[in-house]
Amino acid sequence: MALQNDLFLQACRGVRPSRTPVWMMRQAGRYLAEYRAIRAKVSFTELCRTPELCAEVTLQPIDILGVDAAILFSDILVVFDALGVDVIFDPAPRIEQPVRTAADIARLRWGDPREACDYVFAAVRACKAALADRVPLIGFCGAPFTTLSYLVEGGGSRTFEHIKGLLFREPGVFHGLMEKITGLLVTYLQAQVESGADVLQIFDSWAGALAPEDYREHVLPHLDRLVRETQAATGVPVILFARGNANILADVATIPADVLGIDWTIELGAAIDVVGEGRVVQGNLDPTVLLSNPATIEAKTRAVLAAGRRAKAHIFNLGHGISKHTDPGLAKRMIEVVQGG
Repeated sequence: MALQNDLFLQACRGVRPSRTPVWMMRQAGRYLAEYRAIRAKVSFTELCRTPELCAEVTLQPIDILGVDAAILFSDILVVFDALGVDVIFDPAPRIEQPVRTAADIARLRWGDPREACDYVFAAVRACKAALADRVPLIGFCGAPFTTLSYLVEGGGSRTFEHIKGLLFREPGVFHGLMEKITGLLVTYLQAQVESGADVLQIFDSWAGALAPEDYREHVLPHLDRLVRETQAATGVPVILFARGNANILADVATIPADVLGIDWTIELGAAIDVVGEGRVVQGNLDPTVLLSNPATIEAKTRAVLAAGRRAKAHIFNLGHGISKHTDPGLAKRMIEVVQGG
């Protein structure tokens, strides 16, 4: 069946729709009282593994805020179930046995994500059924470097000493792991599309952890492979979001992603200068603007909209995930400004 609102999908395919579509990274989350009510009853892990609840929280921003796309409620690290690696969310993700030695690597299972992460694909199907073709559904994964960083660091990091140490000390081991993780992620994304996802987003959340030349040499080829093979295997648009990307944006733009996500560290107009007016861009309001007031939000939202008109098409989004401290009423005001043109 045709989507009732396909503005986001049009933009992803390079067609400028009648108005700029809008959604927000982390739009299903803690800033919504309705989400917090569900989380008061179940853990984050239980929520991710319960398809009906995933569908319920995925649809909350559609019903409450009226965004133009839904994104599957899940986490980039659930794919570690296919490796036999346990992740504890407390609340930040933590891996009690990081992979740092040859023995650690030997213990990795490298199973089929279609089997190990079957609950994710059940959640995709539940979301599609609940959406009833109102708006498109976005599936997602972490990029190879970001995914491997969590595996090696054992969680988030400020210094990334372990993953960067592995890269510089044993580049062969690093690239071998990146190759395997990339293949795993292609299968994982393909299964999401087979289950009903309309668009895919790849999050390279830790892209800014490396110097540009190191990112270019050691990460970009694997990211390029992930995008190209996923596009070939699925036929759906792929959004690539590399956080901290101001210094590597020109390199990221060499990858033929259908949409380039822009974070808040560069003005959208400057980003379009880098990637070219022939590309589709997504972004890039600083999420903390939503902690201010209606007048500031309206002014800065209109500035991003104006800058985005130079691109082939523009999807309005935040430059990173929405803060848990955001007033939903202010988020809704931003959305109303975008949808009002």
